[in-house]
Amino acid sequence: MKLLIADDEPLARQRLRDLVGDLGGHEIIGEAGNGREACELAATLKPDAVLLDIAMPLLDGLEAARHLAELPDPPAVVFCTAYDEHALAAFEAHAVDYLVKPIRAERLAAALARAERFHAGAAPAGRLPAQRRSHLSARLRGTLRLIPIQDIHFLQAEEKYVVVHHAEGQDLIEDSLKSLEAEFGERFIRLHRNCLVAPDQIRELVREPDGREVVRLRNHPARLDVSRRCLPGVRQRLKNL
Repeated sequence: MKLLIADDEPLARQRLRDLVGDLGGHEIIGEAGNGREACELAATLKPDAVLLDIAMPLLDGLEAARHLAELPDPPAVVFCTAYDEHALAAFEAHAVDYLVKPIRAERLAAALARAERFHAGAAPAGRLPAQRRSHLSARLRGTLRLIPIQDIHFLQAEEKYVVVHHAEGQDLIEDSLKSLEAEFGERFIRLHRNCLVAPDQIRELVREPDGREVVRLRNHPARLDVSRRCLPGVRQRLKNL
């Protein structure tokens, strides 16, 4: 199998490399030092399995597993962690195994055997637990981009997609605006049936000469329409900032 190792500790990655090398029959095609990098590499390299730590910077292993499961051909996930208290959450995330460090060769061999059965169709796919994400995932030409929620300026529905306008530009995602509002209602304000905005990005609420109410943003040139239905809620939310 093709394997991707994700751990923020270089010594832990070396330990896994050595164990995999001793077992034989597998190829390590990449390494990541955090969960975000693991997801992006997995989208590009298409590993059969990811050996995934849980406590990592930028994106922890549990959330990384959620994004990995959304890939067109998701890899099997084997969690490799120093802590045993995440085991229930890991199996709810449909990991094929959960290894506690220091990892023994025989346990790793068993986990990789389970990962092989996963790709043979023996492991059922399932939905991951509903938890609020710290990133949104956008797929583009075979790559995966993870967008931190705190970097998002506003979200705008266009046909069957949502355009995410963020600090690094814009990307299309397949989540609906309704589901995003349900998940991140405290983080965004609805301006219109097709637009959510981060309150800290609003510079001012103004009335245009034609009578329309719009918001001007701090870090984006867009002037976003506010519907009559949403206007009272927007004014109230802005008063409480």
